[in-house]
Amino acid sequence: MYSTLLMLHNLLRWGVLFGGLYAITKSVLGIINKRDFTAAENRAHLIFVIFCHTQLLIGLILYFTSPAVSEALNSGMVMKNPAYRFVAVEHIATMIIAIALIQIGRTLSKKATDAASKHKKAIIYFGIGLILILSRIPWNKAMLPGM
Repeated sequence: MYSTLLMLHNLLRWGVLFGGLYAITKSVLGIINKRDFTAAENRAHLIFVIFCHTQLLIGLILYFTSPAVSEALNSGMVMKNPAYRFVAVEHIATMIIAIALIQIGRTLSKKATDAASKHKKAIIYFGIGLILILSRIPWNKAMLPGM
């Protein structure tokens, strides 16, 4: 089960990445073209948030069942070893913060009254969240303990 969830988690990162780029692009084009906030933008934002929340749920399950995290936490060297620190602290903390910002952006953009404000809030919060996510994706699996 662990390896299946890990594979799904690895595949879903592309959904998060492309969903985020799509949602941000829709809002950037909305600002540039001075368009209303339509159902298409709302759907793009919703898809991005769904990918993020699904990824977070799978990630939390993996965190509590991962041999790499167990090894890092049981070693007593979590903060001294960069690979252990990444797996046990940096990755999960940054992802939770990023997805919280993305959710805040979705909520604030839905509650905003004018279209430009909806687009701007989405761009800011989704952009910061996506940058944080990209900063902590383990692109090089060789640096992870137990992998």
